[in-house]
Amino acid sequence: MTKPSPIAPLLESDAYKIDHRRQYPPGTTRVYSNFTNRGSRVPGIDHVVHFGLQAFLQRYCIEAFEPFFAADEDAVVAEYEAAIASILGPNEVGSDHIRALHRLGYLPLRFSAVPEGTPVPLRVPSFTVENTHPEFFWLTNFVETVLSASVWQPSTTATTAHYYRGMLDNAAEVTGADPTTVDFQLHDFSYRGMAGSEAAAASAAGHLLSFKGSDTLAALDWVNRYYAGDNGLVLASVPATEHSVMCAGGQDDELGTYSRLLDLYPSGIVSIVSDTWDLWHVVTSILPQLHDRIMARDGKVVIRPDSGDPVKILTGDDEWLLPDDPRTPAQKGLIELLWEEFGGTINVEGFKVLDPHIGAIYGDSITPDRAARITARLADKGFASSNVVFGVGSYSYQYVTRDTFGSAMKATWVEIDGEGRAIQKNPVTDTGLKKSATGRLAIARDILGDLALIEQATPAEEATSLLQPVWEDGAFLRYQSFADVRAVLAAARD
Repeated sequence: MTKPSPIAPLLESDAYKIDHRRQYPPGTTRVYSNFTNRGSRVPGIDHVVHFGLQAFLQRYCIEAFEPFFAADEDAVVAEYEAAIASILGPNEVGSDHIRALHRLGYLPLRFSAVPEGTPVPLRVPSFTVENTHPEFFWLTNFVETVLSASVWQPSTTATTAHYYRGMLDNAAEVTGADPTTVDFQLHDFSYRGMAGSEAAAASAAGHLLSFKGSDTLAALDWVNRYYAGDNGLVLASVPATEHSVMCAGGQDDELGTYSRLLDLYPSGIVSIVSDTWDLWHVVTSILPQLHDRIMARDGKVVIRPDSGDPVKILTGDDEWLLPDDPRTPAQKGLIELLWEEFGGTINVEGFKVLDPHIGAIYGDSITPDRAARITARLADKGFASSNVVFGVGSYSYQYVTRDTFGSAMKATWVEIDGEGRAIQKNPVTDTGLKKSATGRLAIARDILGDLALIEQATPAEEATSLLQPVWEDGAFLRYQSFADVRAVLAAARD
């Protein structure tokens, strides 16, 4: 097996950045940039959760460069020169800067950031980065590409999950549901729809900042590697079937498949996909035949449909029903049917809560809008929001881009011939979205307690800024466990 090339981290960038070192004005010794979410394409979201920087620093700024610094200097330089020549053809890019970096032995960069888990207002930077050695001013924006690619998705997923969490917390409060159930009310099924395991793991970790239910097992190693500490329960799931299991037993013996599953799992939670053929037959015929066995279990049987309109499947579809017409199972919906068969209790707010031996999860086509409509319609029918768990997939967590929140890294200050210079991108043809901040930056609390940007910050303002150094010259200055990141975000919800 071929080992990773020692110059691999130098290729984790855009090709056009290769020769920026020579394009900066002569005498440039420092470049200072920031990462900011500039806008939102999601109604109702105006803060983006800062998450993923620490993982990037460990994976790229430390681990990815270990083979580079460990390799023979001349061999590294020769391989770099050959690679650049193959990309740009005959050129004058040179390699002395790569030789100098190899001799230094670490990345001479400083990252300053707000604590991860912080919801940051749009147009306020989550972090800044600058070089610490004058010779390596070119490095600041050279890492922009891999940095952006590493951070935007986990922070975007963390923001989406945070939005779901607020909605479900509110629904629980309104309907008197146990607030602790919300930890497991949104379950991550997105792995298969993601762009590879690394993306799936990083995204799933963002989900797990607000919830604890996930089937994306790759997130566990990702969290333990990059946010190590006393993290408690990182993720949890339950035994569950899929359509291949249900199909293998045959439609003629669907009752036998359910019976066998109850034998296999005499206690605990088991989730059974139930719409392989006819969901309403399962609920009105098969479950009644297994009623006593389900009620005698020490645990919960969770019924899982995952096709059709989730709002109608869960809450019913009786829009055109006349007052005296008999209601079909589809018009009643899954939750009402389970209540009729298994009953439950009435909570202190007067809402129905299914018996703890039975439950429901809908694992397909869930969006924030649909989740809100489902909990609202359940409330209208007198049911607490906790009667259903939602499974979210790639639509929620992969059907997004870097532009969902306009995530971008831009330089705002440089030092040339020993003199600091505020710089700014401000295209006359733009609507204002791409206008960058300018100067060195700081963050302070405004009179309402929210984060506010200070442009062209003084040294005193930087010293008291909420943007504080977290990593410098190859080492962490501040390290957060996953539990700590969760706590920061939870405090923001409170």
